[in-house]
Amino acid sequence: MLSHRPRLGVLGGTFNPVHMGHLIMAQDAIEHFELSKVLFIPCAQPPHKPLVELAPAHHRFAMLEAAVEGDLHMGVSDMEIQRGGISYTIDSMRVLAEQYPDVELCFIIGSDSLGELHLWKDISLLLKLCRIVTISRPGMDLSALSKLVLNLPAPWGEQLLADVRTGHQIDISSTDIRYRVAEGMPIRYLVSPPVDMYIAEHSLYRR
Repeated sequence: MLSHRPRLGVLGGTFNPVHMGHLIMAQDAIEHFELSKVLFIPCAQPPHKPLVELAPAHHRFAMLEAAVEGDLHMGVSDMEIQRGGISYTIDSMRVLAEQYPDVELCFIIGSDSLGELHLWKDISLLLKLCRIVTISRPGMDLSALSKLVLNLPAPWGEQLLADVRTGHQIDISSTDIRYRVAEGMPIRYLVSPPVDMYIAEHSLYRR
């Protein structure tokens, strides 16, 4: 009986800043999908979000490194920052597929992104390059998701729905953290201590 290939999880985003919700989501994915590691990839420029309040890429990368330091099951890549321009998932997964030919790539998303996948660049190719795994988020009615909602041809809708798991219900957002910093409110317990310290030391997100 052949053993399955090792699985590498990939979690992309602006991470503006990275918070405990991101880290818990990664840990949930590791446990639910038996991932050997999760690689965080901060984008250079998001394709669907405005650049308002986006901290410089080197700060977002440094905060991620600080957040996962010492965790052997989590790492950070600056490939999208180095590439520059608008960051598309398909471009990064192409690179990773070449770098790790013997690994099953699992791209991690939140359930709120599931219904938008059909709008992603080269989604048909992306679905062939990697397995997209979903961790449910607070307020998401999973029963409302269906292959019709996903707007993707068979067999992708069924496969995506089969890879939905319920994670810990941690309702933390980077938007709220930035607001709290700007207002001089504490963000302790919303971000890891090293990230809290980094934001303070570099005066990020202040008015």
